[in-house]
Amino acid sequence: MIYLENEDFNTLVKDGVVLVDFFATWCGPCHMLSPVLEELSKKRSDIKIVKVDVDEHEDLARGFGIMSIPTLQLYKDGECIKTKTGYLPLEDLTAWIDEEVS
Repeated sequence: MIYLENEDFNTLVKDGVVLVDFFATWCGPCHMLSPVLEELSKKRSDIKIVKVDVDEHEDLARGFGIMSIPTLQLYKDGECIKTKTGYLPLEDLTAWIDEEVS
């Protein structure tokens, strides 16, 4: 899992399948989703996970129109192909990803 710091966002999402988690440290559902994403990262080496703290990266979040958190964006080769808001259990998250990238 990669926490966006000084990296270029577009560089991080340009290759392969990337799941971006827009979150905040004070967000309850974000805390619930975090272990799900950890488990996903252990089970699926074919998916890169990038976490973006909306408080630290306000301009980026605003630019993507993030209004609720957690918001997940699924990228395939640099293109955002799907967005989902809210908590998802691992099985639902995996099914959503597989449905979109197959």
